[in-house]
Amino acid sequence: MTTKDAPPRWDRKMQQRLARGEAAALGELYDRFASLVHGLAHRVLGDERAADGITRDVFAHVWEHPDAYDPRQGPLRSWVAALTARLAVQRLRTTETAALARGGEGSAEELEVRVRRASVAARADYIAHSMPAPLRAALELAYFQRRDYRQTAADLGVTEDEARRRLRLGLQLLSTAHDAGTPGAPPGCGGAA
Repeated sequence: MTTKDAPPRWDRKMQQRLARGEAAALGELYDRFASLVHGLAHRVLGDERAADGITRDVFAHVWEHPDAYDPRQGPLRSWVAALTARLAVQRLRTTETAALARGGEGSAEELEVRVRRASVAARADYIAHSMPAPLRAALELAYFQRRDYRQTAADLGVTEDEARRRLRLGLQLLSTAHDAGTPGAPPGCGGAA
């Protein structure tokens, strides 16, 4: 493995600390990733209480199975995001399947469509939060504050060409959320999970 491919030092150290059972490591991990986990879970489930439950489940899983993360396979952030998406999609399927069994509205096909949409939304959320800050800033100005590329360039203090480049790259990254095997998506979040 080349130095470029090596996982960040923090990831390796955190995995080692968790494997040794250091409670402080779990607290540090929670502080760093709780908003990511809760946000992804909420995006998939659309329910605050369910997202809270998934957040607890993710960190409990990490605490109980610290060796499940292999730093050689990628960043800890990606592994935590993939675990979150997998658990949230499982919860969504279980909840919705139970509702269908009780005679709730919808069909199995509609459930799968909702699961796929939730998975794409979770991947898009992860991609948006993981993209480089200059790209994210350009997208936020253009799409949330409704700035055109000229206004975005002025707000960011960059050339118009640079603003267009950042917007184009940011949109290209976000477009990969629909692709199941996308390098930008967290591992294990592809397809219907």
